[in-house]
Amino acid sequence: MNIFIEYSLFIYFLPLLAFLVNIFFGKRLPRHGDWVSIGAVLITLALSMAMFAGMLFSYDPDFRVESSFTWISLGDFVIQLGFLVDNITITMLLVVALISSMSHIFSIKYMEGDPLYSRYYAYLSLFTFSMNGIVLSNNLMLLYMSWELVGLSSCLLIGFWFAKKSAADAGMKAFMTNRVGDIGFFIGIMLLFTAIGSVSYSDIFSGVANGKITGTLLTFAGVGLFFGAMGKSSQFPLHIWLPDAMEGPTPVSALMHAATMVAAGVFMMVRLFPIISPDALVFVAYIGGFTALFASTIAITQNDIKKVLAYSTVSQLGYMIMSVGTGAYVAAFFHLVTHAMFKANLFYGSGSVIHAMHHALHKKHDHETDPQDMRNMGGFKEKMPITYWSMLVSTFAIAGVPFFSGFLSKDAILAGSLSFANHHPEHFLLPVFGFGAALLTAFYMFRLIYMTFHNEPQMPELIEEIHESPKEMTFPLVLLATLSFFIFYTLPYFNPFSDHGWFTYVIEAKTSLVHGAPSAHAIAEGIHHSHLPAMIISLLVAGLGILLAWQMYLKRKLSAERYANKFSTLHRLSLNKFYVDELYERFIYTPVLKLAGKIAFLDWDLYDKYVVDGFGKFTEWFADLIGKMDYDGLDQGIVDGTGRSANRLGDILRNLQTGQLQNYILFALFGVILIVIIQTMV
Repeated sequence: MNIFIEYSLFIYFLPLLAFLVNIFFGKRLPRHGDWVSIGAVLITLALSMAMFAGMLFSYDPDFRVESSFTWISLGDFVIQLGFLVDNITITMLLVVALISSMSHIFSIKYMEGDPLYSRYYAYLSLFTFSMNGIVLSNNLMLLYMSWELVGLSSCLLIGFWFAKKSAADAGMKAFMTNRVGDIGFFIGIMLLFTAIGSVSYSDIFSGVANGKITGTLLTFAGVGLFFGAMGKSSQFPLHIWLPDAMEGPTPVSALMHAATMVAAGVFMMVRLFPIISPDALVFVAYIGGFTALFASTIAITQNDIKKVLAYSTVSQLGYMIMSVGTGAYVAAFFHLVTHAMFKANLFYGSGSVIHAMHHALHKKHDHETDPQDMRNMGGFKEKMPITYWSMLVSTFAIAGVPFFSGFLSKDAILAGSLSFANHHPEHFLLPVFGFGAALLTAFYMFRLIYMTFHNEPQMPELIEEIHESPKEMTFPLVLLATLSFFIFYTLPYFNPFSDHGWFTYVIEAKTSLVHGAPSAHAIAEGIHHSHLPAMIISLLVAGLGILLAWQMYLKRKLSAERYANKFSTLHRLSLNKFYVDELYERFIYTPVLKLAGKIAFLDWDLYDKYVVDGFGKFTEWFADLIGKMDYDGLDQGIVDGTGRSANRLGDILRNLQTGQLQNYILFALFGVILIVIIQTMV
């Protein structure tokens, strides 16, 4: 067996083993079993790093190892499951293992004292196991099973504090919203399986290349697959669950938003890009581009520090999805990797701030103040220097500032949208979406930094109680902030403006297998020619966003309140998330529930009562009638009557058996006389 497959087996099953140990025995183990989950995920990190190092040293963009086994064999119906290890797999495994490891370590102090501590680590392990299944699968069946497991484990983690109604509701909302997308995902899988007869990637790729599924049917299949990504990667209109997912513990937010659940949709679209038709890709691009801008317009007015980051994640995922739609899927995957580092770091930083606020409020016996509201913060820079500088580095990265990782990956995405619009002028809105979101991203992220760490404290009575978080929480911050610099993505060339670093060298774009689709070379050429103008525009809009935030929230030369009042309608729409949840409540949830109530009335009160129950009552009456005819008529009247008659006759005959000879002679004489009389009469 290949060494990469062996490592993959360990990476896949170790978190599952940790889950089983902690869920059944965690409470009885020392430290409630956290070391079991932490040890398992650190081993997967070490194995992922070993595979990643091997990938870099080999520099083989066509590297591919695959292993399968037959799962179901019923004549012609055969389904095989297995693992696929290539450069994309190895890179994603490292991202998942790294962020998951940091979440496990960060949780040691963050979740300390929680009564369900062992269960929490069990759920983390289940989540990691599920995500690794998505990454490693070489077929749509294992992908779908792991996809659903990720949905389940995310529901368990989001609603972990289930005694709190908002958390329980958020977990259920995430689960049910993803079910909507997963219906389309399943339909897409079935369309491909019906047409090609297999669920393995290699068979599907060759089937599409050979024309077994083409045209409108292939477009529908691609859109169906994308519906799964819309749910998992929180794309409009299925974005509503992700901001509410902030009800879960902050390390869970970092894990889900950075590298696992929400990235699953992007990863799936990157993996299956060669079979997505051009028409389906246009649909994908517009959904992603609109989501990127739409979520940014909401983030600029949010005051909950985690809600700002939540809508930021929705926006960044929109970037990645738009990039897939414009053909620049390597840039989308590149941004997935860089985003994992700086977004996880931002969530850990917010968790560090919330942790400090929570302890300060607890000491003051203040249980009313919201520890996540940035309007209650300010002046934390000197009190929490590690948290501040780590979050600042990640903010530079997400804003697209040069020499930080986001500058490289975001500009590649924007260059892809610009190139697509140059070749298809009718789609000019896509770069507008992209650059507009870039402007707002820089603005709302520096707004977060200034409101949280700068200016005078908004609650002076708390500032003395604010302190830096423990090393278990600051270590992930420092590590991920370090990984948010450009140098780790441009090796071995050390050029921050180069699009030829290790990432784009090892992970090369593959030509689409759909007839009539542009080649990978043509897409790459277009992106290359659009790189410089995209970089210039990106720097201008990012600088403008940072300048506006600086003037409005640090220097206070521009009044945020005045602009909010001046554009009160727009501000109210943004602050209330454009009332999407309320619109769903009014036009979808309530009508559906009312319809369900009416159907339930027809079912329970009419159909059941008068048809099902009526038929039952008639059957009972008819059975009672038959019973009476059987018991009172047939049994007692005929069967029992015959028996009684025979019994009485037997009694009479028994009286005749007296044992006296003279009586028998008398009966015989009586019989002879009777016979003579009858003969005489005849």
